[in-house]
Amino acid sequence: MEAFEYFKDLAIIIISAKLMGLVAKKLKAPQVVGQIIAGLLIGPSLLNWVGQSDFISIMAEIGVVLLMFSAGLETNLKELVKTGPVALTIACAGVIVPLIMGWALYGCFFGFAPFGSDEFFRGVFIGTIMTATSVSITVQTLRELGHLKGKVGTIIVSSAIIDDVLGIILLTFVIGFKSTDAKPLDVVIKTALFIVFSFIVGFGVYLLFKLLDRHSFHHRRIPIFGLALCFFMAYVAEKFFGIADITGAYVAGIILCNLRDAEYIAGKMDISSYMLFGPVFFASIGLKTNFDGFTVQLLWFSLAFAFVAMAAKVIGCGLMAKAWKFSTKDSLKCGVGMMTRGEVALIVAQKGLAVGMVETKYFTSVILLIMLSSIISPILLKILYKNEDKPDNASPGGGHTDLDETEEIYADE
Repeated sequence: MEAFEYFKDLAIIIISAKLMGLVAKKLKAPQVVGQIIAGLLIGPSLLNWVGQSDFISIMAEIGVVLLMFSAGLETNLKELVKTGPVALTIACAGVIVPLIMGWALYGCFFGFAPFGSDEFFRGVFIGTIMTATSVSITVQTLRELGHLKGKVGTIIVSSAIIDDVLGIILLTFVIGFKSTDAKPLDVVIKTALFIVFSFIVGFGVYLLFKLLDRHSFHHRRIPIFGLALCFFMAYVAEKFFGIADITGAYVAGIILCNLRDAEYIAGKMDISSYMLFGPVFFASIGLKTNFDGFTVQLLWFSLAFAFVAMAAKVIGCGLMAKAWKFSTKDSLKCGVGMMTRGEVALIVAQKGLAVGMVETKYFTSVILLIMLSSIISPILLKILYKNEDKPDNASPGGGHTDLDETEEIYADE
């Protein structure tokens, strides 16, 4: 294929992703859903205007790395420390319960396989997809209701931040255990070594960036060096520690998240994601989705997957909140607030596809989950908050939080 042919593909992807994203926004759905549907429409399954290629795959990989770097940059470590064990335990419950229920769901539909087999890990990975939480819709709903700064709103935001961190760690372990020549101890050791490496290198890099930030505040060289750090950490994670590149990118973002210029760096990264790499990544998911293996059984599985994934967050997070002596109503708010899914679930599914842990047909289940949770969660929150006094409309803790700019990256339009 000639190089200039790729320009045609990029033009089609960008235009179709943009138009379908706007349609999704008009329908009150996340724009990423529209971009995925755009990829499905122009891909081999339907119109066949754009085919899969190594070039598109590489562009999509850069897109997901940039998304995770931005997620790390927008992490508010001070908020995590402030909420302490309450948010941590709620986040842990919000990971463990969906993981177990997802594995059990897969076993009920396709059979329970012995430990260590490919089918066992496929079931575990289905549960891993369910652990992801993206509460951008929740944050926007709480802001409109005037309860974002309330006790429950603060806990939801902080738990979601921790949930993302735990989800990436879990993804790292699951992919590591799936490797045919990997041993559990090796995976643990490599992960621990990467954490040590990140602390040592991260501390030194943070000091350098802090010095640079002091002398060149809001200068374009800072996001340029930050982008270089992102790619370096992504490379090191995959090459030397056998850890997913998105983990390295996420860690790079966390290293820089306390800089004065963290928001400035994130803004510059969003330009690249907004214009090119983000649409290509989300559209590429649609391009890879096919219905060749789609059956009635898979349809029922997709519906059950969406229901179980939402229920698991309500059960896990809600019960843990209840254990911290929250009222039943506030416990339900925590569970419902953690119920929505977004690009993190897609990123996890994409990595599973790359290593052969899931098939493309399961993307249908993930897309259905994102759409349903984005619709149902705001409705339930409005019901739960009905007739309650509004504590404040300000952002919790003041300043920039990782969820102030939602995973619906393009919502500013």
